[in-house]
Amino acid sequence: MEIKSLLSTVVEKGASDLLLLADNPPIIRVGGRLVNFGDKALYKEEVQQLVYSLLSKDQQEKFEREKELDSSFELSGFSRFRINVHYQKGSVAASLRTIPTEIPAMESLRLPKVVYDFIKEPRGLILVTGPTGAGKSTTQAAMIDSINANKSVHIITVEDPIEFIHRNKKSVIEQREVGLDTNSFPNALHRVLRQDPDVILIGEMRELETISTAITAAETGHLVISTLHTNDAVQTIDRIIDVFPPHQQNQVRMQLSLSLQGVISQQLLPRADGLGQVLAAEILRVNSAVRNIIRKGSTQDIYSMMEIGAKYGMQTMDTTLKNLYQDGVITYETALERAVNQENLEKIMKKQ
Repeated sequence: MEIKSLLSTVVEKGASDLLLLADNPPIIRVGGRLVNFGDKALYKEEVQQLVYSLLSKDQQEKFEREKELDSSFELSGFSRFRINVHYQKGSVAASLRTIPTEIPAMESLRLPKVVYDFIKEPRGLILVTGPTGAGKSTTQAAMIDSINANKSVHIITVEDPIEFIHRNKKSVIEQREVGLDTNSFPNALHRVLRQDPDVILIGEMRELETISTAITAAETGHLVISTLHTNDAVQTIDRIIDVFPPHQQNQVRMQLSLSLQGVISQQLLPRADGLGQVLAAEILRVNSAVRNIIRKGSTQDIYSMMEIGAKYGMQTMDTTLKNLYQDGVITYETALERAVNQENLEKIMKKQ
């Protein structure tokens, strides 16, 4: 079995992911569900050979030294892939995610209209959140591509690894990859403000220094787009504040209340017709009332603000699930399974 042939088949079948594990056949994720690709289990030597064929000699040595590696690979004419290589039970294993060569338009992702307003802002912090596999990188790429097509600005991205490849349109874009172009997110962000950016994309806010720099950049006149692995808007704000030592948290609340523009918390759901997945998004738009709530530290009140903030473009995840169910896009069971308040959503849907 050759890796390029296997990856070509993954793309042709519309799979989002490929898992390679010793003593298992290749496993692909189609429409959110895992299925075996064939019935022939791979020996551990076969898995290592397949995975190492995607890596340079330097990458192989780094992986063997650190036992973890994130990278990317482009299969010409088909797709790009984000690769995570790791060990499990003493054997090499890998997870590969497909990245389309064409950046999807925001319209095709069914992103709410308020997201267009977010990226029209000249400054501030926009966060895309959700669990692994929720399409955060795709949403970020679509937002950057829309800015690129409509504004003449300087965009700098810091990613680990680079996923979607952007080409200059109206904007000038620099893409920096951790491990290739810079040693770390903090290293890159420490100097990014000296590189004349208008828009900064941070692939992921992982630690205090990165979060602090992102907030500072948003405060000082830059539009900053980044992600967190949080499930909703309130958890996102709390996570950011909790990263800082207690004596700094009041100051961070003030900074965040002034710089945060919006939070898009998303998940991907299986469609009722079985044809792939659909995006479900919770939207927090930060207006004066929300800024006051953040300053006071009463973030639990944000839920009620989102429930009554439809005229500002806000929506809770449960409202989105209800609408998708009513439109026949997802099943009743899927809506309840992904609900924040399952009991309340069930009552609402039964009344329809």
